[in-house]
Amino acid sequence: MPPKADINKAGWEQSEFPILCETCLGDNPFVRMSKQEFGRSCGTCARPFTVFRWNPGTGMRFKTTVICQTCAKVKNVCQTCLLDLEYGLPTQVRDTALAVESEAPTSDINREYYAQNMEAKLEGNKSLLGTGKTKSVGKEMLKQLARTDPYYKRNRPNICSFFVKGECARGNECPYRHEQPVNNELSHQKLQDRYHGRNDPVARKIMTQHAESQGLKAPEDQSITSLFLSSLSQDSTELSIRTRVAHTLPSVDLTRLKSIVHVVKSRCAFVNFKDRAAAETAAQAWANGLEIDDTTVSVKWGRSRPANPSRPPGPSEAVAGPSTVS
Repeated sequence: MPPKADINKAGWEQSEFPILCETCLGDNPFVRMSKQEFGRSCGTCARPFTVFRWNPGTGMRFKTTVICQTCAKVKNVCQTCLLDLEYGLPTQVRDTALAVESEAPTSDINREYYAQNMEAKLEGNKSLLGTGKTKSVGKEMLKQLARTDPYYKRNRPNICSFFVKGECARGNECPYRHEQPVNNELSHQKLQDRYHGRNDPVARKIMTQHAESQGLKAPEDQSITSLFLSSLSQDSTELSIRTRVAHTLPSVDLTRLKSIVHVVKSRCAFVNFKDRAAAETAAQAWANGLEIDDTTVSVKWGRSRPANPSRPPGPSEAVAGPSTVS
């Protein structure tokens, strides 16, 4: 507890060393850091915290911590790049694979109060993640996507703004990169979105590529919003399927789930969503299969119903194999 003169600093964070991933720390075993107590406010909870600044290696840019240690421990992420410390992946990828729902407030209201409560719960614990039972398909997905080696290219200097305007006169002596910036969706990321695992373009690209590699490439027909589940357990019911779908898709509002059609005889089911975005999110989360009633079921996209001369197909009708759903 701070002294009486600093009573307004109650809850402010002081630390001796940052929580960093191997990439951000760099390959220099003799890294030197500067430390500034209460140097800035945390990018997520807005509480002042101890800021560290260092150079990860020759020819690299100086890096700094952007969130406090409490917030880093809650999500088990690096204080600088906000990537998961165990797998080196964006939090949206990890949380989708493990069906983890973020409870942290995303608005300014109660952020500091939440952080203080989490700080008390984290005493003696590394992270609040992984306390529940994690399904094997989620772990398998993370193992396939995990970055095993440091990616030091991420520490390169920033692009020289004068070079972009054609006004840099320092040439090879310029400490910044002389190249044109790439303007795409990956270059527009927000710290809050990356931390909370929402609307992260990098995570979306990773999960989309993984789903395609597992045979779940989204069909071009945007009217298809159904996924086909096969090899269900004999004990599976529509209720158990619905419960499992809701548990594995915490980021999807269940009002976007249109219906579940369970074909008991064929041991298959159709999961129909109201919009394409929800269906794509489900396909990305279930790329390695879906565990229902202790059985790993296969997941495929539905297919458009063949045109019927006597009746035009509805907008949400799809087929998978011999079965149809509407």
